[in-house]
Amino acid sequence: MAIKVSLLIVSVVCILGLAYGQSATNVRATYHLYQPAQHNWDLLAVSAYCATWDATKPLSWRSKYGWTAFCGPSGPTGQQACGKCLRVTNTRTNAQQTVRIVDQCSNGGLDLDIGVFQQIDTDGNGMRQGHLTVNYQFVDCGDA
Repeated sequence: MAIKVSLLIVSVVCILGLAYGQSATNVRATYHLYQPAQHNWDLLAVSAYCATWDATKPLSWRSKYGWTAFCGPSGPTGQQACGKCLRVTNTRTNAQQTVRIVDQCSNGGLDLDIGVFQQIDTDGNGMRQGHLTVNYQFVDCGDA
């Protein structure tokens, strides 16, 4: 009996670890003109996919982090990705930002809001090339 309980506990811990431990390296990140502050952090105004579920969240929730579309190689998809947070690191400069997933994309990586893109593009190389190479990890948004 003790072995079954131990196995159950280990299984639950592993599943929870996967939920927040998902990450990917050397992912292409482009930029998108969400400009949330200029749109009053309104997901409907920018036609974000996640607006269906998250448009009525409080302003404090919607404005806590910069925005991104997610279509990365590792992590949840569709509605399950909405509202989750990523810690994104520019592999060239190590500049980091936490972002909230508000949209989906089809470029195989991330589509960061232009403001977030510029914040982690500290040497300007990303703007010159039109994309950054980033690592990301799912993190707790701290919304509870």
